[in-house]
Amino acid sequence: MLRALRSRNYRLFVTGQSVSLIGFWMQRIAMSWLVYRLTDSPVALGIVDFVGQVPILLSLYTGVLLEKWDLRKTVFVCQFLSMCQAFILAALTLTGRVQYWHVVVLSCFMGFINAFELPARQSFVIFMVDDKQDLGNAIGLNSSIFNLARLLGPTLGGITIATVGEGICFLLNGVSYLATLVAIALMRLTRKPIAKPDEEDGVRQSKMADFREGWRYVTTFEPIRDILLALALLSIFGLPYLILLPVFAREILHGGPKTLGFLLTASGVGALTGSIMIALRKTPVGLSRVVAYTLTGFGCATGAFALSRWFPLSLPLMAFVGFAMVVTLVSCNTLVQTLVDDDKRNRVMGIYIFALNGMGPAGSLLLGWLASIIGAPLALASGSAICIVTGIVFWRRLPRLWTQAVPIYRAKGLLPQEDAFENAPSAGAEPASASTSTT
Repeated sequence: MLRALRSRNYRLFVTGQSVSLIGFWMQRIAMSWLVYRLTDSPVALGIVDFVGQVPILLSLYTGVLLEKWDLRKTVFVCQFLSMCQAFILAALTLTGRVQYWHVVVLSCFMGFINAFELPARQSFVIFMVDDKQDLGNAIGLNSSIFNLARLLGPTLGGITIATVGEGICFLLNGVSYLATLVAIALMRLTRKPIAKPDEEDGVRQSKMADFREGWRYVTTFEPIRDILLALALLSIFGLPYLILLPVFAREILHGGPKTLGFLLTASGVGALTGSIMIALRKTPVGLSRVVAYTLTGFGCATGAFALSRWFPLSLPLMAFVGFAMVVTLVSCNTLVQTLVDDDKRNRVMGIYIFALNGMGPAGSLLLGWLASIIGAPLALASGSAICIVTGIVFWRRLPRLWTQAVPIYRAKGLLPQEDAFENAPSAGAEPASASTSTT
């Protein structure tokens, strides 16, 4: 499970992220508490979340810029700016000068940072791992650390808020970024990211031409196109289930804050379990079938949760929702990273971040609007039905996608037995040796 840690650079990165992500989750809960304390308005909470996510739409284009930039320096600068954002928020809060508009502006600023940092970090992972065979393991470990921090960070944040206030949470988050900055500074890269030249064959390419080239690659190469389309639909109709959990906790399950806490913890435990399962895999072969199964399973579980009125049933359903969600996301990430051409990686990862994170605000607004009209259970059930249909359609396209993926995996040395990997004979089927590693 820990084989990616054999790579020194990745080991440094994981060490830094383990500290930084806990600080990130502490700040996230502290910011929500601060906004609600300042405004007593749920709408104000939604506005802060919205302005923090909207700038990520820029990631559709930032991938083009990253083709010319040093990824290591880009990630370093973005982490430094994130640290500055946390320290500014801490200073305003600890001095008692913080106002709601400060939080809105700083949240928007963080969104702009993420528009560059998220695709850069996604593209940079492959250069931190010495053996490309360990890439899937590295992505799975990243997800495991993220979800473990998601369990620990809010707990530590809640205790810190109750004892010393929100400002200390922001301060601790700022300090935690130092771990990642030191880790990046200590890295020694033997393989450098490919920088796309400004001129090819004596012809200078504009940024828009680079963007069109990347977009054309994504839309014509069916495996990546279908994965990103599935991610976008999941982001719009499935992942916003989190915004409706308070409604289910109080109105449907007739509970309170503790009920919401149990539901979130169950989702987090399921997500952590899914991360560990993916980290244990030794090959990306078979992950496309896993995506089809878990995407369909996610839709079924959220639909069942929407219809449940019994807390002992809702709790394990929410755990499976978290499990299926993370397995789907990490599997899609691994597939895209292992299929994409290196000279288009940054542009594709920019579009990937757009599909996953950039569509989230629209999904949240849509699901919230539907819930206000037809109720939270029917709204969530409607979204889950679309996820089920998406999973089934993706499953039926697996033979065609696998046929196009085989030559790439063979060229990259990711197929253990060349003669064992022929075209899938029927919908949802992959080679025998792939299926043995699916479990």
